[in-house]
Amino acid sequence: QVQVVESGGGLVQPGGSLRLSCAASGSIFSISNMGWYRRPPGKPRELVASMPSGHSTNYADSVKGRFTISRDNAKNTVHLQMNSLKPEDTAVYYCNANVESLYGRRSLEVWGQGTLVTVSS
Repeated sequence: QVQVVESGGGLVQPGGSLRLSCAASGSIFSISNMGWYRRPPGKPRELVASMPSGHSTNYADSVKGRFTISRDNAKNTVHLQMNSLKPEDTAVYYCNANVESLYGRRSLEVWGQGTLVTVSS
């Protein structure tokens, strides 16, 4: 079994910063892509940032220049540094990982439970 667990959400004022973290654990052989999605209130889930196992990164246009994704492949963790936060960044943020399982080498897409980020004065 493989799971990912997020941490680091909370309430922050506009212009502030937060750092989200996500750790994958379980019977993992390898992880290809890790990333962050978010679901704003009343809207569908959207990609925020993703990072394959190399050094390339992908960002939603709305967060470019403000958010930074990073990975520690040795620890199976991914982080999202969020700066200059805006009220429209308010959402539940989900960690996502594409995992090859240790047993059976199955390809799994694993989602976390989500962590709430609220940007408000």
